[in-house]
Amino acid sequence: MWIDLSTLYFLAIGTLLLSAGMLFWEGQSRPKHLRAITCLAAGFGTLAVGCALALARGHLPGALGAIVANMVMMAGYLLVFEGTAALGGHRRRAISLTILIAVGLMWTLSGARGQHAVWNYVSALPIALVSGLTMWEMCRNDSFRALRARRVVIAFTALHTLFYAGRAFVLPVLAPIFGAPLLTAASTVTMYEGVLYSVGLPMALMALFREEAHEQVLTASRTDYLTNLGNRRWFFEEGERFLHTWGVDGRVFLLAFDLDHFKSINDRFGHAMGDEVLKLFARFARRAVGHSAILARIGGEEFAALLPCRSSTEAMALAQGVVSRFAEAVADPDAGLGVRATVSIGLAELGVDGTELPILLSAADSALYQAKASGRNRIVLAKAQPFAVAN
Repeated sequence: MWIDLSTLYFLAIGTLLLSAGMLFWEGQSRPKHLRAITCLAAGFGTLAVGCALALARGHLPGALGAIVANMVMMAGYLLVFEGTAALGGHRRRAISLTILIAVGLMWTLSGARGQHAVWNYVSALPIALVSGLTMWEMCRNDSFRALRARRVVIAFTALHTLFYAGRAFVLPVLAPIFGAPLLTAASTVTMYEGVLYSVGLPMALMALFREEAHEQVLTASRTDYLTNLGNRRWFFEEGERFLHTWGVDGRVFLLAFDLDHFKSINDRFGHAMGDEVLKLFARFARRAVGHSAILARIGGEEFAALLPCRSSTEAMALAQGVVSRFAEAVADPDAGLGVRATVSIGLAELGVDGTELPILLSAADSALYQAKASGRNRIVLAKAQPFAVAN
């Protein structure tokens, strides 16, 4: 079905206004991106005003209608560009102002004879440029890199860029050959593409924000709020992947940690101090086991780590370093907390003490309980004799 040009203009105006309203409403529930989303909503709203002015440009004297309509539409595209840049924490006001001034100079220098060419061909070039810059900002935004909707946003901006680049460079070559019918058809196709852009890009952006919010909720459900380590759920989910990755060709060990006499720390110094001890141990353990290891807080004062080691001797040496150096670090009144705190560790090996994560953790827990019963502040290998640390 072929829709006349005026109807397409009204359709574009309506979809742009609807998109602006929906984005503005979306921004109220996204305080992190409120400024960026407000800018995007303003951009689509401004594009709607530009389309309305383009539709009514014949009612203004001379080329004034075309000039005003094009300048307003450029302002809308630049606001979308600014909003996309703001999502990555950037401001591009100097670039936007330079482009807007250049467009104004382009119209001023075109003269009466050149204004027809500017409206039909040349004005498409800055639109292609700004759409390309919008795509570039989304491509370099690392915070959205893992989100699927990001690729859709990039696709819509890339399509818009290519379309207007074609209008700027290809249409002037073909117009003298095919004449006025081609220009009429190009205007209609432009409006069809504009309607697609006015619906697709805002919807893709809203999908992006909602996917990000979903990922944040999912991450929060797997993260311990106090130590910022993974929680028990995360440990079992990521631990299974870790075992499948590292357990095929290498040796993997599970360390179960438990802070000794932690209740007495809370009772004597208060829960705030207890929280600080937990956070200090989390930071200390993370440095000790390295970022390739899986480390999580799986209970109140209980932690667990999965890590690859070449031998049980290497794993034992690492655990011994945690036991001895943590006690020193937490007791230091300057660099630490100035309280006495120690840790006991149970150590189990994949394949020796279990082939599945729950069984492996159970074996490490049993060794940990033996370490507690043997006097605490020590390491015990699963099915092995206690390995005490000299005081």
